[in-house]
Order: sequence, then structure tokens, then C-alpha cells
Amino acid sequence: MVNASDVEPSRLLEKTAQKLKDMKIEKPAYVGFTKTGPFSQRPPTQENFWYLRCASILRQAYLRGTIGVSRLRTHYGGKEKRGVRPAHHRRAGGNTIRKAMQTLEKAGLLAKLKVGRVLTPKGRKFLDAIAKEVS
Repeated sequence: MVNASDVEPSRLLEKTAQKLKDMKIEKPAYVGFTKTGPFSQRPPTQENFWYLRCASILRQAYLRGTIGVSRLRTHYGGKEKRGVRPAHHRRAGGNTIRKAMQTLEKAGLLAKLKVGRVLTPKGRKFLDAIAKEVS
């Protein structure tokens, strides 16, 4: 049996993002206009950025178990360029991650715990089915 950890991540995320778009997951109005963190100079240029981020959050919940906004901010962070000085790692903005997690909760794919969020059985089944299609 193929599961989400056995499949190539990029292909899994593309297919999951397409399925989330078909499920009519609502995206906030600000998504195309805001940067993802202090390390980026421009907002994301991908058309399906919101759905890719939601798919990535689902995959992280599948692999790690319990996840929270703080841990994902570190995961999605990047290097801030500081001119001639050495670059430093900066954490990503938390609002986009938090809204994505809340949207996935409304869809029934994530569940909120006292200390974070975890993938529901429906979400695990959703990702395993997509992994089977991709493989």
C-alpha cells in the first residue's frame, strides 16, 4: 500500500493542491498581495500559491503528527539578505499559515488539539488516496 510518505513530494503537492481547489477551499483576499515573511522581497507569484501552501501543511501534519503555527513558521522561513553582512534565518509570517490551518479545519482535514493541530482520519485518507493516484 502506497502512502503519502512514499511518493515524491512535489508531485503529491501539485495533485493535492488541485484537489483542494476542486473542493472549493476558500482563499483569503489578501493572499496575492502580501509577502510570506520578512525574508522575501515580493509576494508569491504562483497562481495556486494558497492551495500549494495548504497541501504542504497537510503533508507536514501527515509526516510530523502534531504541528503548530510556530513550528511551521520556522519550516517556511528563509534567509534574509542583509547586503554585505552575513544572511540570517527569519521565520515566515504566521497569519497565512494560521488562516490556512483554520480553512483546513473547516474542511474537516485537520483537527485542533490543546497544543496544536493534527491530521484527522478523513485528511489521512484524502492524502493516501492522492498518493495512490500519483504513484
